[in-house]
Amino acid sequence: MNLPDRHTGTIAVTGMAMGLLGVMLAYWGNPENSGICISCFMENSVGALGLHDNARLQYLRPELPGFVIGAVLSAIAAREFRPRGSSAPMLKFFAGLFLIVGCAIFIGCPIKLLLRLTAGDLTAVAGMAGLTAGVWTGLTALDRGVELGEQKPEGSLNGILVPALFCLLLLFIFLRPSFLALSNEGSSARHAPLIASLGSGLLLGVLAQRSRFCITGSMRDIILMGRRAPQLVGLAAFVTAAVCASLVTGGFHLSLYGQPGAHLEYLWSFLGMGLVGWISVLFGGCPFRQLIKAGEGDVDAGLMVLGMVMGGALVQAWGIAATAAGVSLNGKMALLAGFAFILLISLLYRRRCTR
Repeated sequence: MNLPDRHTGTIAVTGMAMGLLGVMLAYWGNPENSGICISCFMENSVGALGLHDNARLQYLRPELPGFVIGAVLSAIAAREFRPRGSSAPMLKFFAGLFLIVGCAIFIGCPIKLLLRLTAGDLTAVAGMAGLTAGVWTGLTALDRGVELGEQKPEGSLNGILVPALFCLLLLFIFLRPSFLALSNEGSSARHAPLIASLGSGLLLGVLAQRSRFCITGSMRDIILMGRRAPQLVGLAAFVTAAVCASLVTGGFHLSLYGQPGAHLEYLWSFLGMGLVGWISVLFGGCPFRQLIKAGEGDVDAGLMVLGMVMGGALVQAWGIAATAAGVSLNGKMALLAGFAFILLISLLYRRRCTR
């Protein structure tokens, strides 16, 4: 087998593992259709750390440190841990924040979007259309010359700070310090066993670091390359594994109504995922991919992760996050602010030179 085939195989294994574990983690105890959801995990985890006061969303999710630490171990083993970064750090921070805003309006990240679809949640179709439109818009912006700065090598300390933060969070999970909050009801009271959550996170962190698999990245490559895109194999493996696992575990329910973690405001679902797709293309990946890149020493991704942490706190503290009842006025205003942010970047960071 030659190198491209081997890489395609790694992508397929990653997609299959992500789809399978995304369903099984919900079967083992995580909320329905939310076996893996980076934005949900962020909101739960920052709540456990006391950064918002929603008592129903306070649980330090072991999957998050698992993703990052798995990526760190894989990158070190492959000699790919290379601290690097570019200019405009505040842009990365706010991009991460608005990534979570977009996810909170839809109620889920791109991974949860596919998990909802493969479990029969037809309300997620609007989100899929929005994510596709957002990825296409981001590609159009790149084609017209948007550049956010070339990455250069950074000092080792810059590259290890965010991975060290997630190692600290893992320590908190085992030591249970007194300041750590824990929900007794709500979605955060539902979680898979620690060994399953942490083990799944570590495995997916390793696989994703080796394969570079990412939902929005897959959609980007499919738009650019069509059926020749290796990421298409990973996406197909994800969908196949998730559908089969949902059918076997009894988690498949084809319907528009009564779906867990969903609302019926389709326009805002479309716009929420549209913002996520646009930001993800310009800044190099969806929330999951940013965690993996941070584990490789990418300082820009680390700043986006810190922005995601802040976003997870604000969407709850300021009433931005959507619920089953719909999207609040605060949520709509925050989403429009996110579009203003990414539109300004797309206009102000275009190359001035002609091609």
